[in-house]
Amino acid sequence: MQSLNRNYRSQSTATSYSEKIVQFGEGNFLRAFVDWMVYVMNQEANFNGSVVVVQPLEQGMIDHLNKQDGLYTLYLQGMKNSVAVKEHNVIDSISRGINPYQDHEAYLALSSSSDLRFVVSNTTEAGIAYDPHDKLDDRPQNSFPGKLTAFLYRRYVAFQGSCDKGLIIIPCELIDRNGDKLKKVVLQYATLWKLEQSFIDWIEECNTFCSSLVDRIVPGYPRDSIAEITEELGYEDGLVVVGEQFHLWVIEGPQWIKEELPVEVSRLNIVVVDDMAPYRTRKVRILNGAHTAMMPVAYLYGLDTVGESIDHEIVGKYVRDLIEHEIIPTLDMPQEELKSFAEDVIERFRNPFVQHYLMSISLNSISKFKTRNLPSLLEYVNRTSMIPYRLAFSLAALIIFYRGKRREESYQVSDDASILEFFGDLWDSWDGTIQTLKKLVVSALGNATHWELDLNQVPGLSDVVLKDVINIDQLGMMQALQQLMQE
Repeated sequence: MQSLNRNYRSQSTATSYSEKIVQFGEGNFLRAFVDWMVYVMNQEANFNGSVVVVQPLEQGMIDHLNKQDGLYTLYLQGMKNSVAVKEHNVIDSISRGINPYQDHEAYLALSSSSDLRFVVSNTTEAGIAYDPHDKLDDRPQNSFPGKLTAFLYRRYVAFQGSCDKGLIIIPCELIDRNGDKLKKVVLQYATLWKLEQSFIDWIEECNTFCSSLVDRIVPGYPRDSIAEITEELGYEDGLVVVGEQFHLWVIEGPQWIKEELPVEVSRLNIVVVDDMAPYRTRKVRILNGAHTAMMPVAYLYGLDTVGESIDHEIVGKYVRDLIEHEIIPTLDMPQEELKSFAEDVIERFRNPFVQHYLMSISLNSISKFKTRNLPSLLEYVNRTSMIPYRLAFSLAALIIFYRGKRREESYQVSDDASILEFFGDLWDSWDGTIQTLKKLVVSALGNATHWELDLNQVPGLSDVVLKDVINIDQLGMMQALQQLMQE
């Protein structure tokens, strides 16, 4: 069977695009996100740009990528306008890959390209880090910011500090304020390496570092179904990647970026904003918050996956009502925008192509509830002087979830050892009476190490949570949730 390579490209209508983007990272996410977006912009908005991929670590996939001439097949599968859609395309936006550990000169030569305008990256959450052992003359530097600093310095020298040769730098690592943090480390290296002040000024004045928020679930290489996919495609592709239909890229930066990145001409869900904080809060509170609130309720109800939970008549309504009535009212973005995002979230939860197990999202649920759900709960109380009873019910379910029993079935809870020990001791001390159950709830809510405050001080919260814990224990989750939904 034929492999996917330049023979395919020669038979396609793909144009030879200018190398406008250097990308640090060749993994599944960037190929299913940024590189796909470049493909779409080339097709729909005359972007006429390609991506040069730089391998950020010594071990990587650049050789494999170059063997396929930068081509790979992307499967997008999920809900699209309330319909389950599975589609695929051969993505031809990558012109070539460079391994700076084997061909350092090619890497540095790229810095002198007049066509280059953007830098994107995804080097894992630990990738934007400062390594004081990096040196300017290393071939290459160990850290990604070290490599980038050397690259920018070479560009600065090549163009004699010309301001119009500065780059737009958009990291995609999943850390808050990623652009700000990357710029800070680049400037640290400039100081460490005693580079001239004019280079530092060039970094500050002529390069644009944008923080960004990325959102798309990318399961990656479909190991379990690659045989069927190969049969369907009619060619072999070792770089097949699978992603969901939904995508969102929020870029915090000046509006003039849209003059070079034609996001508004294409159908892409890319927004350039002055402040990305509301978008991050929206994602954390609605998407991640709904996941976390759903997990203990749905699992103790007897369900196992996100999809069956959201499609369940009672559990699904609980989650939708929680988002609409208790999370959205605590956010300050336009209501229609929030409701539209919430509808997208529900569709993503219903994706029939992804089996997202509740136990897989139960890891570290206490810290997740603190960062994702507790802000909504406290803000709801602040705005209404009432307890959001669905969020309180989820908190009660979480306390019972840490007992480690679903009906007669035992399961393993995954969290830090100190948290597991804390809840283990609480449940060991329970003698089956309401009196000791009350002590258990007060202790669970009062652990300031977990919540950074004593939740018993929130007026009325401990009474509501205790009532829910008693109901779940005595009636079972099914009846307790039905009773909650009728109130």
